[in-house]
Amino acid sequence: MLKKIKKLIHWGTNSKPDIDLRPELYEQLKPFRLPLILIQIFILVGTLGYFALENYTLIQAFFQASYTFTNTGFGALDEGNFQPITILFTTLLMFCGAGVITFSVAFIISIINNGTLTRLIKEKKMVNKIARLRNHYVICYHNEYTIELSKQFRDAQIPFVVVDNQPDFEKEAIKHKYPYYITSDPHTNIAMLKTHLSSAKGIVTFSKNPSDNIALIVSVRLFEKELNRRPYYIISSADTGEDVEKLKKLGSDNVVSPTKLMAQRISAMAIRPDMENLLERFVYKKDTPLDMEEVIVPKYSWLVLRKLKEAHFREITKTSIIGITQKDGKYIPMPDGNAIIASEAKLLMIGTSNGIRETKRFITRKQKPKEMDYV
Repeated sequence: MLKKIKKLIHWGTNSKPDIDLRPELYEQLKPFRLPLILIQIFILVGTLGYFALENYTLIQAFFQASYTFTNTGFGALDEGNFQPITILFTTLLMFCGAGVITFSVAFIISIINNGTLTRLIKEKKMVNKIARLRNHYVICYHNEYTIELSKQFRDAQIPFVVVDNQPDFEKEAIKHKYPYYITSDPHTNIAMLKTHLSSAKGIVTFSKNPSDNIALIVSVRLFEKELNRRPYYIISSADTGEDVEKLKKLGSDNVVSPTKLMAQRISAMAIRPDMENLLERFVYKKDTPLDMEEVIVPKYSWLVLRKLKEAHFREITKTSIIGITQKDGKYIPMPDGNAIIASEAKLLMIGTSNGIRETKRFITRKQKPKEMDYV
């Protein structure tokens, strides 16, 4: 029981990113070594020089060398009594300090202006935030479909990461308020690691190029086998019927055809406008008094091989079953109370959001709920 609870709340789950960007970050920081080494060398030479030439303690020599080399001040110690050789040494140290510091500042500014270091720091922060996600969706390729889907996911509080390889994708991600985003080729192994795909629930691919969708589906299924985890839920898009069938054969669980969907909606509006208005009001919108959902009956459910009337959904949760899809694809419209509920059947139910949620809770139990005994 304790193991199940730990698994449910992700107890002990490692929230570290699947990829470590520190080597790339360190590679960008390597050029900073030269300015730092030069500064340390001249400070050391200056300290030893003042310690040998003047009657200074080691700490006084270090202080004199530091503010002389950086040209930040003069006169704090006994500079008025310097010997000629010390004056020459001080002058040389000043010129060296001015040159090294000017070179260092210009060098650092050029690296920062290059943008690579800044990009890596931002990306590392984003990857660390994404690593905390669980059961999220990875949306691949940014376009008008991604923009609309992100709005729906945000409203439904579904976590998601958007990944695209466009050069200006970061600006687009900020503009459209994507909470998590990665600039990379979606089908690559690096992108899968950065998006924390190992803990994701599924993938949505919206590329208008069929070959991109094919490459992504194949890559995800291979990644899935390497992890030896449960299958990802993959949703893809395609414009033609041929591409739809091809993507399904390759492993896409659902393939959406935008042109077909639009034609179906327009046809519904033309033929049955009242029904379309009803769907628009109660099914497509959130927070409505009426909702519709299809729920799968698991193999372990107490409801398997029982009659529908034994569930008493209408009396307890105010939910009605308006259709049953059997595992073999056979559909039973408006089933009566004597309909037998088979394992892995899909129940199409209509009711309030709370009622459907309560019904799903009843269906997923192994033992018959006690509430049923009082109906």
